[in-house]
Amino acid sequence: MNKAITVLLALVLGAMGMAPAGAATSGSIPAPPGLTSTDVSFKGFGGLTLHGTVLAPAKPEPPRPGVVLVTGSGAGVPREHLLTEATEFARRGLAVLIYDKRSAGYTTFRRSYSELADDALGAVRALAAQPGVDSAKVGLWGLSEGGWVAPLAASRSADVAFVIVVGGNAMTPIRQQLWNETSSLRREGVSGSLIHHGKRNFTRLGADAGLFAEAHFDAEGVLARVRQPLLGVWGSRDLQTPPEDNPPLFARALRRGGNTHYTFRFFAGADHAAHESPDGGRTRGPALAPGYADLVGSWIGDVTSGRLPNADAPTPPRQDDASIEAPPSAWWESAWAQLAAFVLFFVSFTAYPLVALVRRLRGRRTRPVSRWARLVAAGGLAAVMGVFSYLFYLMAAGRSPHPGNVLAGRPLPWLGLQMLAVAVVAAGVATAVAWRRAAATVPWGERLRLGLLFTAGTVFIPWAFYWGLLLP
Repeated sequence: MNKAITVLLALVLGAMGMAPAGAATSGSIPAPPGLTSTDVSFKGFGGLTLHGTVLAPAKPEPPRPGVVLVTGSGAGVPREHLLTEATEFARRGLAVLIYDKRSAGYTTFRRSYSELADDALGAVRALAAQPGVDSAKVGLWGLSEGGWVAPLAASRSADVAFVIVVGGNAMTPIRQQLWNETSSLRREGVSGSLIHHGKRNFTRLGADAGLFAEAHFDAEGVLARVRQPLLGVWGSRDLQTPPEDNPPLFARALRRGGNTHYTFRFFAGADHAAHESPDGGRTRGPALAPGYADLVGSWIGDVTSGRLPNADAPTPPRQDDASIEAPPSAWWESAWAQLAAFVLFFVSFTAYPLVALVRRLRGRRTRPVSRWARLVAAGGLAAVMGVFSYLFYLMAAGRSPHPGNVLAGRPLPWLGLQMLAVAVVAAGVATAVAWRRAAATVPWGERLRLGLLFTAGTVFIPWAFYWGLLLP
């Protein structure tokens, strides 16, 4: 519980814009053996000054191709995060720019791929202006979130010569994130309604409430506007991005825009960033997958020399679970509708015992129409609060969920909530039957109290179905 509270506070601070402003500056990077290291500064979106380092072969050569590396999610990610990639690519004859990612305007609840794309284009201009770099042969490489940003930047500027995406997505961020989190639960033995209803609907609710930045970003629409050759790289044990679902989506979107100059490659046993993984993608090793850096170097050499690929897309690796669409919610399941239902439940379920308490304090005890009504009130409130608390806990856990002991595919906390929901419905039916039998003798005040409780209990049934409490 303390962990959940800590995460909640962190989210609130991020939403209030209390993340560090501006852009982080990680400092100079010493030149690795055989390479040169040059510090650069450039302007990103809104005139923000960003800082980076260019690594290039120390041996003088004719103007060489260059590539800007765009990192994944997170505010103020330092350039050192991609130092391994930059070093290996530079050793393949490329000039490579890595830069400190912005933190200004980037929080848990607020980020803009458009702004990040402008930052990337500023980096392209900075690299193209470096001595020894062929300004017509500078492209973009994007990892994870950068796989949305790099194509967007390329779609805006002919100055980008090529695009490389690693662990990239041609699907919406919400679909990718939902697959990421539900796959983690499946690896813990979870199945059934928690995944198909509870987790999915809670993720959509967060997006509807504005708590999931860029949730419905149109990745395919952007890719359809990309005219540059594109290299897509996925690890077969990518546990964050669906490695089987995405390549066909990339191909479909590129072809829709008339672009057939793409190459897809897959690295067996590699993780989300195409690094070696000692445990099937759960842990990232320090080294790149064998052959990955060579592929990048040779592919860039080919496309910048006019040797363009033609729809080179082998069969993608199998993934354990299919991803599913997560469209914006309909009006009846929207954040406002959920809030209205929550208010109804809170008022109705708490009013019933509070009225009884006030009567007792005033010495005006009234025999209840049915003692089952108490279970409706107490159990209904506990179920509603429990569902949101448990789903929030799982969301905060992200890729490292601890759902509790699992029985028949259901974590025990979820199974307990399901049993409670069934008890509430059964108690509601028993209360309605008792009320009907005693209707003639029930005082109007008690009718009002029961009517409010019965209304909440009636709404609770479709609500519980929607969240998966009354489903297997």
